Amino acid sequence: MNYYLAIDIGASSGRHILSWLEDGRMFTEEVYRFENGLVEKDGELCWDHDRIFAEIVKGMAICKEKGKIPASVGIDTWGVDFVLLDADDKVIGNTVSYRDDRTKGMDAEVYKLVDERELYRRTGIQKAMYNSVYQLMAIKKKHPEQLEMAKSILFTPDYFNFLLTGVKKNEYTIATTSQLINAEGKNWDMELIDRLGYPEQIFNELVTPGTALGKLRPEIATQAGFDCTVMAVAGHDTASAVLAVPAVNEKSVYISSGTWSLMGVERDRADCSDEAMEHNMANEGGYEYRYRFLKNIMGLWMIQSVKKEAEFEISFDELCKKAAEQEIKSIVDCYDERFLAPESMTDEIAAACSETGQPVPQNLYETACVVYNSLARCYADTIKEIELLTGEKYSCINVVGGGSNAVYLNELTAKYTGRRVYAGPSEATAIGNITVQMLAANEFDGLEAARRCIFDSFGVNKYE
Repeated sequence: MNYYLAIDIGASSGRHILSWLEDGRMFTEEVYRFENGLVEKDGELCWDHDRIFAEIVKGMAICKEKGKIPASVGIDTWGVDFVLLDADDKVIGNTVSYRDDRTKGMDAEVYKLVDERELYRRTGIQKAMYNSVYQLMAIKKKHPEQLEMAKSILFTPDYFNFLLTGVKKNEYTIATTSQLINAEGKNWDMELIDRLGYPEQIFNELVTPGTALGKLRPEIATQAGFDCTVMAVAGHDTASAVLAVPAVNEKSVYISSGTWSLMGVERDRADCSDEAMEHNMANEGGYEYRYRFLKNIMGLWMIQSVKKEAEFEISFDELCKKAAEQEIKSIVDCYDERFLAPESMTDEIAAACSETGQPVPQNLYETACVVYNSLARCYADTIKEIELLTGEKYSCINVVGGGSNAVYLNELTAKYTGRRVYAGPSEATAIGNITVQMLAANEFDGLEAARRCIFDSFGVNKYE
């Protein structure tokens, strides 16, 4: 029996999930979980990559302890963030998070060199102030010496793959979140990069999901207690999650529901039109060069934040149930960047309600109710936009990821959108990560067969 290990790292936690096939079904086992979060360094919000990598190796060693040694391992994370390496492969500067405000005003600096519409026509990526294109401009303007020293750029999963193997490659799906990949050419847009004044030599060879990067470095294999192949999977967590959307015999929109809500459809061609740009749609890279035509919505980050700010402990499940009992009908704009990293999410939601003349939530449960209703309203608006832009009608919504466990949100989504909602699997990102590894090992006869297996193995809950 072959085991495959997904290391799925999100903004708040990381998971090591083993998987294997048995009697035609996919089985999973969580072997390790660790906390993640931001730390402040030199006035910037940063990731602690050293600690995260130590947790990666620690979780791998637990596989050895369990006697379940994986044939391969793959890592996925959030998008846009990166490290710059110098000639000695040392990290230059701080490992700054997309939630830091260093990109404030950097859109104007980018547009001095490349018009906003041209940037979209070339890359097909929605404008978000945390995109790598703006982060690099912040470095160019504030720390030009860092770009001068840089020999390589590695996105977060690329960097951890490098620490495991010593191989420096950029995985395609995570690279598309940079807004520096040409949507038609499916490679670095070197003309764009040159006009922006970013050093061309830092951009590494692109590899696609399913590429074997190499074996573990000897010192890492010693720490883990085994050697295995490190695979480039769909390194962007949303790309992995979309891979795990189960097969249903209906035309559907997906929502990858976690810290962010990514809502969209899979397409064969990118839509880089002015109309798509006006609706702020993204054409992110997916498995086998499928395009994830989607919109980025603030997501359960809002719920995670208000829960963290609460004066007492409560589970997400209980919070969801309590929110369903509230009567408040206020709605806030989940696209608004005011909710990206406020000092207090609870206060920010209250302020947004007050400014729009709506009832202000008075406690944690009412605040959660506002968030869940606001998300569902956003989903309803977004599916109409997707139908307008694609000329298609979609009868159902597939919700995957941790948010698929939020019963009240699923009920509201069905209510606001008027569509059937299929919820699950909750560990979609890890399952998609594993699916790439299994496809590379010829465990499935193509992606559709893998998706049928996912449906048969994990099933879904239905809401109407």
